[in-house]
Amino acid sequence: MSKVHLCFGDCHAIPGMDNARADWLAQLILDMRPDVVISLGDTADMQSLCSYDRGLKSFQGRTYKADIDVHGDFQERLWSPVRKAKKKLPRRITLHGNHEQRIHRAIELSPELEGTIGYRDLDLQRWYDTIVEYDGSTPGIQECDGILYSHYFTSGNMGRPIGTEHPANALIQKKLRSCTMGHSHIFDARTRTDGAGRKLHGLVAPCYISDRLGWAGNANDLWDRGVIVKTGVDNGSYDVSFISMNRIRKVYG
Repeated sequence: MSKVHLCFGDCHAIPGMDNARADWLAQLILDMRPDVVISLGDTADMQSLCSYDRGLKSFQGRTYKADIDVHGDFQERLWSPVRKAKKKLPRRITLHGNHEQRIHRAIELSPELEGTIGYRDLDLQRWYDTIVEYDGSTPGIQECDGILYSHYFTSGNMGRPIGTEHPANALIQKKLRSCTMGHSHIFDARTRTDGAGRKLHGLVAPCYISDRLGWAGNANDLWDRGVIVKTGVDNGSYDVSFISMNRIRKVYG
């Protein structure tokens, strides 16, 4: 029996950024009633653990608690309305992105933090059925209905994200499977047919950020913002729709 997957990623919940987009997504889920909802990672931004910014003026005022609180607010606003509706809950899968993994890296660099911070602070088990952490230094992979999901997939021995001018096509070439990832904030999709006539889908999901991020500058204008809905999901094959943030805001905002 075919299913419906709703995918979103790279929400980057940051203190001071409006989490109203979580309210809109909750209503979309209630209306669409997908079988599976997949969060592709980087819902938490964890800017207080960003090693690149440490020592800069822009780093002042950041706190771990504020990062955890704004992430918790996003998840609460997303899932509480879905639970209160008392309808059958979708299967909920969340993947750790490189921003969630900042917690692990912080402990590796400062072992004295062990026991004082950790992934438990994200409280993901409260909201999701399946939590996929990093596998060593690379994002973990979850298979669902014949599709491989990961925050990003790697190419070569260095563990770097697959990233070319046509990343969705590269996903199919490298993995020979239907694959979906986030990470780049730029939507890309490609379908190819293997020798047995099976459809293989490579997909890079958009980000789910409503605000412009100051650090990104002109890159903000390159980003695609919204969610992905896959219908007729069966053994890796599906029909795909991109629902833009502007459309979601217009209907639910």
